[in-house]
Amino acid sequence: MPSQKILEQKTAAVEELSEKLGRAASGVLVKYQGITVEQDTKLRAALRGAGVEYSVIKNTMIGRACEKAGLTGMDQYLEGMNALAISYDDPVAPAKILKEYADKIETFELRAGFLDGAVVDVNTVNELADIPQKEVLLARMLGSLTGPLSGLAVALQAIIDKSGEEVPAAEEAAPAEEAPAAE
Repeated sequence: MPSQKILEQKTAAVEELSEKLGRAASGVLVKYQGITVEQDTKLRAALRGAGVEYSVIKNTMIGRACEKAGLTGMDQYLEGMNALAISYDDPVAPAKILKEYADKIETFELRAGFLDGAVVDVNTVNELADIPQKEVLLARMLGSLTGPLSGLAVALQAIIDKSGEEVPAAEEAAPAEEAPAAE
């Protein structure tokens, strides 16, 4: 049986992890096995660069922290060696980065995740990973907004060119009249 001091440390660690899970935008649980030190170093650097916390944690601690944070259903995925990636800002970042490595390393696999306070399966994590980056989505949206306007401008210009008339350039602003001089 562990000593009282060790139990207190574990309880504090579970409380800290539970608080992190409660604040997180998303997280991904991966089967942490068969990864080399070099691959792990690159993976951790990529996750750190994206603002994602990543650590290997005992399954019992993850299970208890998830239970305290209200993430029920994670227990079914807690077998073998697992690591947990948590993001507070970007809900897509951990899924994107970890999926990239799971595709490269055969024994490293996505298990499950959580998003908006609910546990999600590996299919949902893969769908998250396939979402384009924010900048790409914004560019697509702007393109869809400007596309019809550009088409309208081209059509109007074609009508003007066909009729042979030119649209007069914007008239220069007439100079302001001077106030009559006081005599």
